[in-house]
Amino acid sequence: MVLRTGIIGAGYIADWHADAVKLTGAARLTAVCDLSAEAAGALAAAHGAQVFTSVEEMIAADVVDAVHICTPPQLHKALAVQCLTAGLHCLVEKPVALSLAEMEAMAEAAKASGKVLASGHNFLGVPRYERLKALVRDGTLGKFAQAEINWHFPLPPLRSGPYGLWLLREPGNLLRELGPHLYAFAVDLFGPVEVIFLDVSKPVELPGMGERPQVWRVLARAGGVELSFNISLVEIMDDRSLTIRGSSAMARLDYANDTLQISRENTADIVANPFLRQMGQAGGALREGVVNGARQLVSLNRKQPYALSFQGVVRAFYDAAAQGRPIDARFGPEAALQVTQALDDTLALLPELAAPKVPAKTRDPQPRALVIGGTGFIGRHLTRALVARGTDVRVLSRGRSGPFADLPDQVETVAVSLSDAEGLRAAMEGIEVVYNLARSLETTWEAALENDVGVAVRVAHAAQAAGVKRLVYTGTIASYDMSDPGQTITEATGFDEDMSDRNLYARSKAECERRLMQMHRDTGLPVTIARPGIVVGPGGPLQHWGIGRWHGAGAVRIWGKGRNILPFVLIEDVCDGLIAMGDHPDAVGESFTLVGEPMMSARDYFDAIHQATGARIAVKPGNLHLFWAADAVKYRLKRHVLGRKGALRASLRDWKSRAHLSPFDNSKPKRVLGWQPETDRAAFIDKAITRANLFGF
Repeated sequence: MVLRTGIIGAGYIADWHADAVKLTGAARLTAVCDLSAEAAGALAAAHGAQVFTSVEEMIAADVVDAVHICTPPQLHKALAVQCLTAGLHCLVEKPVALSLAEMEAMAEAAKASGKVLASGHNFLGVPRYERLKALVRDGTLGKFAQAEINWHFPLPPLRSGPYGLWLLREPGNLLRELGPHLYAFAVDLFGPVEVIFLDVSKPVELPGMGERPQVWRVLARAGGVELSFNISLVEIMDDRSLTIRGSSAMARLDYANDTLQISRENTADIVANPFLRQMGQAGGALREGVVNGARQLVSLNRKQPYALSFQGVVRAFYDAAAQGRPIDARFGPEAALQVTQALDDTLALLPELAAPKVPAKTRDPQPRALVIGGTGFIGRHLTRALVARGTDVRVLSRGRSGPFADLPDQVETVAVSLSDAEGLRAAMEGIEVVYNLARSLETTWEAALENDVGVAVRVAHAAQAAGVKRLVYTGTIASYDMSDPGQTITEATGFDEDMSDRNLYARSKAECERRLMQMHRDTGLPVTIARPGIVVGPGGPLQHWGIGRWHGAGAVRIWGKGRNILPFVLIEDVCDGLIAMGDHPDAVGESFTLVGEPMMSARDYFDAIHQATGARIAVKPGNLHLFWAADAVKYRLKRHVLGRKGALRASLRDWKSRAHLSPFDNSKPKRVLGWQPETDRAAFIDKAITRANLFGF
C-alpha cells in the first residue's frame, strides 16, 4: 500500500523531504501546507500535490495518511499532537522538540493514537552508518572506551546574517539545531547520554542580539563509553565525523560525505608494518571515493550523501507506517526522548553570555524610511546608517524581531508578507523613502516572474498608493554583459534586449528594472535604481560567490584567471550611495552603478587576506569555457534525463560576465550625487578585510 503524505512547512528543508518521498517511492505526496500559499504552491506544483494554508483544512480534506512536519521548531509539538490525534503518522524535522516535556507530550500522543512518530535525525540514514553499526556489533573494532563526534562546519549567518533565523534568536538554539545530529549517533550506538561538562568559546556579537558562541565542547558518557562532542561554526574546514577508537581498529565515519575508513593493526614486522597500515588506509579511501563517485554519477547526483540521509529516514518511516509496526529504533520516540534529554542537560550548563545592550525605550519611532530586506547584509548597514543620520526606520521582515533591539527609539520591525498588497501599503503610511532590497533566488523563469518581478511591481504599486516620495530599488551589476574587457560599462551601457541566455538572477533583476522604469514613464513612479558591485566589509561573507566558486573556507576557483580589476565596493559606501539616491532631487528616474575605485583583482584580494590574517586560501583559476561546457552537459541531463523542462542554460558570455571582465566607470554617482567611495587602498583593505572578521575568529 502506497500511503498519501503531506508536508507542513514549505521552506528549504521541505524540498529535501519531498525529493526523498519521490525517489524512494515510499509514499505519494498529495498535499503541501504552509501559511504562504505561494510557498506551498511552488513546492506542490513540482510534485502534483494540493495546496493548503491551514492544517485543519488539510486534515478535513482527508487527502493524507501521514505528514512531514518541517516548520520552525517552536511549532513542532502542537502540530505533531494535532496530527497524531487526527490519526496521521508523523515525521518531525529536528529538533523534534524544544524540551523534554514537549517530547513527552508528542510521544504520549503517538502511543494513544497508535500512529508512527519518527524523528528527522537524517544523518543516521546514510548507508555507511549501517556498516559502522555492524562493525560495532560484531566486535571488529574490539573493545572501545572512547568516541568523538564532530560538527566542524562554517555557519556564515553568525557573521553576515540574516539574523532573523530561528537558530540565531537565542544562544541555546544553535545547540538545539545542530546537537541532535551528534547526540543521535551517541544514543543509537551507546545508549542514554550523561552530560558532564560544557565549554563554549569564540563568541560573536550579533547586532542588537548579544553574544552567540561559535565553538561548543561537550564531555559526556554513555554505556561506559567516554564521549566528546565538538561543534565549530567559524570558517573552518568541513569535518562532520564520528570516530570510534577500539582495541582492534579505529573507524571514522564522515557522515556528511558518507565515507567510512577503518584503520587496523597488522602482523607484519616492524619495517613493513607502517607501510602496510598506510596502504590499507589509502586503499580504503580509494574504494570509498570510487563507490561514492560512481553512485552519484549514475544517479545524476540524486544519491548524493545528504539526499541519501533523507531517503534513509523516509524509507524507515513509511516501512513502519505501511506495515503497522514500530519505527526503526534510530528514529523512534524513545531515541528522540533521550536526545532531547541530553540537549536539555547540556543547555543547563550553558554559562551566561553577554546580553544585548538594549537601552530603555523612551519614545515610539517616527519612521520616515522603510527598508525591505532590512535584516540582510546591506539592509542592516543601511538601517543603521539612516539612524546615524537622524532618520527613524521601519524594517519589513518575515518576523517581528530583528537585529535592532539596541535601537528601540529609532527602529521598528513589522511583519508583512511581500504578497500582501494591502499590508505593504499600510506599512508605507507616513513613509517618505522606501528602499527595496528584496531578492528571490528561483530555479525557473516562471517562479522568478512571480516571486521576484511580481514582488518588485507590487511594492512599487503600494508605494504609489501610499504617496511615497521616493522608491530606491536595488538591482545588480550582474545584469550587465561584462564579458568584453575592451568595453567600459557605464549606466548608459544598458542591458541586452533578449536576456533568455543569462542566469536567472541577472535576468530577473533586469526585468524588475525594466518594469519599474516603465512605471516611471507611464505613471510617474518616483523610482531610482541602484546597482551595487561586489560588496565587502564588516558583516560580509568570506565565501563571496561574486569572486569565485568556493569549496569550503580554504579553497576557491576564481571566475577566470583572476587578474582583472574587480568592482569591489565597501558596504559603508553602498549605504552612502543609497541614502543619497533617496534624498537627491536629480536621482528620480535615474540608475546608478555603485562600484568603488579600481583597486584589486581577485588574486590581489586573496593576497591581502593572507597578509592581513595569515590565512592562505588555495586559489585556482577557473577556465570559463570549461565552466560553460560542463554547464551544457548538466543542462542536457536535467532536460532529457531528469525531465526538468524548466532547466536553463547560460551562454558563454554569461559565464564570462561572472569574471567581471569589463571595467566600470563610476563617475555618474560621484557627479550627480556627490558620492565619494574610498580611494585609499590601505584603508580599503583595513575595512574590507582586517576589520571584517571574515573567519569569525
